[in-house]
Amino acid sequence: MWCGFEKSGTTIAITCLVAASVVISDTVFAARQRNYTPQEFRSVLRGLGYNVKVTNTPLTDEETKKAISEFQRGYKLTVDGKAGPKTQDFAANIVQILQGNLNAVLKPSPLLPRDQFYGTRTEELVKEYQKKNQQQETGIANLALRQKLDVEAKAILGQPAGSPKPTTSPKPTVSPKPTVSPKPTASPKPTVSPKPTASPKPIVSPTPTVSPTPTP
Repeated sequence: MWCGFEKSGTTIAITCLVAASVVISDTVFAARQRNYTPQEFRSVLRGLGYNVKVTNTPLTDEETKKAISEFQRGYKLTVDGKAGPKTQDFAANIVQILQGNLNAVLKPSPLLPRDQFYGTRTEELVKEYQKKNQQQETGIANLALRQKLDVEAKAILGQPAGSPKPTTSPKPTVSPKPTVSPKPTASPKPTVSPKPTASPKPIVSPTPTVSPTPTP
């Protein structure tokens, strides 16, 4: 192996420029298969629009270190100009997303395998996409191309599958409730006349005393 990298799973959280990439709904991207060779990693950098010549010499020349640093800076990685495990993971994930978007938009037969390599087949489909959009056929998927491809892939994946949903019948209009008539005002209760004062009973005259009969 050209350098002592430890294997690592594909980094899922992508920031900055990777925000232009679409996540294919029915696809879970595989972890990076293995470390890149110098030639493979340069191919990825060149395919993504970085200025580097594809050779298999160690990644220590100034041109390659500058390209790696630009890549790291763009994706908010530690900028050291070295293709460490995290840098390789990011590069592999971007290539996989690009390949998934090309499949969604161009629908090639057979489909492009979603791997970590920017090979001949990936370059051919990028050229096909450029031709379709009347662009120069360079085979390089720079940021502008990836953003445009991403928008188209999202639009395609966002279309509903199958029959259109039936139109919902409008709900019947609810008749307004009748206004409740106001309750009649209760008639005032008649004023009760005061009871007449009872006339005082007449004083009974005392019974007259009977005179005793005279004795003969």
